[in-house]
Amino acid sequence: MTLRFIGSTSDEGDCPTLYEIEGTDEVLVQGDRETNPEHLVQLRDVKPRETFVRVPRSLLTRFAPRAEEPELQPFSSVSHLFREFRHTAWRLETRGGYASDRNSPKWAHWQAGEDIAGGTSAWLENVAGQTAAGKRIERVRLVDEPPTEGQRFLLASAPGNVRAGEDIRNLTRARAEQLRLPDYDFWLFDSRTVARFAFDESDTTLGVYVTEDPAEVLAACQARDAAWHHAVPTRQFAVASTV
Repeated sequence: MTLRFIGSTSDEGDCPTLYEIEGTDEVLVQGDRETNPEHLVQLRDVKPRETFVRVPRSLLTRFAPRAEEPELQPFSSVSHLFREFRHTAWRLETRGGYASDRNSPKWAHWQAGEDIAGGTSAWLENVAGQTAAGKRIERVRLVDEPPTEGQRFLLASAPGNVRAGEDIRNLTRARAEQLRLPDYDFWLFDSRTVARFAFDESDTTLGVYVTEDPAEVLAACQARDAAWHHAVPTRQFAVASTV
């Protein structure tokens, strides 16, 4: 079973932190171990395997309780949101590569050394239309050091998206870890709806978990604000990475 980072009230990357144990209805709590003897003797029904940690009330208030885990849906179930969102559509991309990129016609052209930042597509046409209407489509992509093959492909194709109106920025994975950003991909629409991706081991999209749960939305908004503040615009990042 994997852990999914929920959130932390720590500014320095240490305790306290909450994690969701995926596939269960349980939450793992990270915090300072309780060692005060006066407190320990007051605990009830203590089992030998149990331990106890301290967390601030603000951590539980901010991130819990949360609604039931949403069901996995096909990505196509949220396609309408890219036309119907009112203000902002924001994406966090965390993976080293995506099967959808490797399976696209652009991949072979890129490997042949061709420029893949030109051309048009249904996605770029929608970006142009939505941004012309005053809306914002933005994303932050995490980049390893050195970049993976999949990340280099995205860096090469990003200028075409930027010309269409999308604002794409990049952030090193090391910096993202310092900022305690989530390790999963999601779209955030109008600071209201979160579509969190599920992938298999081959980087193929299995679907999305869609929710408007306040705890999930708040965590996504906090991740967006932190990532956007530190991320580097595409043109500037591309220049810096070639120096």
